[in-house]
Amino acid sequence: MLFKDQLSFVFQHMRKNKLRVTMTVLAAMIGCAFLIVLASVGFGLQQTIKGEILNQESITEIGLWGDKALTEDDKIFIQEIEHVNVVLTRNEISGSIRSTFDDRDAESIGVAVDIKDQTKLPSTLSEGRLPENANEIAVGYHYAMRLLNETDQEIISQKSKEAQEQGSWYDGSEEGYKGDILNKQVELQFMDPETFEYLEQSTPFTIVGILDEPDYEFQIDNSILFSNDLFKAQPDLVSYPATTIYVDTLDNVMPVLDQLKENNYQVYSPIEQLKELDLFFLIFKIGLIFIGTISILIASIGIFNTMTMAVTERTREIGVLKAIGASPSIIQRLFLMESAFIGLLGTILAVIVSYGLSYVINAVLPSIVSFALSEDTPDMAGITFSTIPVSLVLLAGGISIFVAVLSGWRPARKATKIEVIQALRQEL
Repeated sequence: MLFKDQLSFVFQHMRKNKLRVTMTVLAAMIGCAFLIVLASVGFGLQQTIKGEILNQESITEIGLWGDKALTEDDKIFIQEIEHVNVVLTRNEISGSIRSTFDDRDAESIGVAVDIKDQTKLPSTLSEGRLPENANEIAVGYHYAMRLLNETDQEIISQKSKEAQEQGSWYDGSEEGYKGDILNKQVELQFMDPETFEYLEQSTPFTIVGILDEPDYEFQIDNSILFSNDLFKAQPDLVSYPATTIYVDTLDNVMPVLDQLKENNYQVYSPIEQLKELDLFFLIFKIGLIFIGTISILIASIGIFNTMTMAVTERTREIGVLKAIGASPSIIQRLFLMESAFIGLLGTILAVIVSYGLSYVINAVLPSIVSFALSEDTPDMAGITFSTIPVSLVLLAGGISIFVAVLSGWRPARKATKIEVIQALRQEL
């Protein structure tokens, strides 16, 4: 029996029972589509979270654990490692710092760095330049906004109370100093690390630079950046060093990290989170695929019933085929081909439906979630809730077709055991 004759035999029966075959195909489609869409949630969330990590500027940074500064020998050794660009120590000044400007004041945190090392890195300034001596500073993007007088504080208190009653919050962005703060002189008071009170003596500093706006809208940056020369002018200041190692590219972070660990440096990097993230989402996606596969198994019951009825209805045809010399393997193949076609059609339709549902989910769900949570929820338009990679389509399609063929195997085996005489005696 030629292959084209086998196909003709299969399609002829499928056309005869259009309604039953169509319903079975729809059941297979629903099962496969459910698997794809369910698993796509895991792929989508992984893509979103992984993208957030990879888009961070700190992705090519390696941090050093502890609050002790590196020795010069350590710094030279690390700097000589291939692909290391800069070894930068940021000295976080103990306690907060009070700024006074005209009738306004603010509290900030302070950091001092080696300006020579800082200039080797990409610029973090939106205006001006880095401080070059002990009496110059660069301030955070929201520094001016946080310079408040008594009137501003009263207005912010009132607006915050009203916002709280409405279930939201107010960031004070409409108040603060509205003029150009660049090149202005402010008075700074440092905190006594023992008494945690501000020193009476204030020191004038000139603002020569303004840092970039933070990546996220909810972040408020009113920090103060000093040169390490500050410690020469203020020798009593207490600081806590935090060293960061900057690597040239993302691909070289892990080799540098491994080399540092081999030399007993206690280091960490955001890229290590990716390994843990991938492991978590691998388990998560396996769980989703397992749940989705159950729906395909349920759909397989329909395929089994359809194929069993097909064998019963075509007993006489099977007898004729055997009488003219068709082998049991040919008979079995015919019914397995039919169940495979049902699975294939269901899979193709499922893939089309799944991509459509995925598009709708990504277009509609962010707005629904944002509305359901609160009006002040950060914009979720950039979040991908569903992603369907080719690997998922191949996996789901493979499972669907395999289950379809498996469902048709038992009826196909039954067809091979039909006796020719009994089949030919069956009335039409």
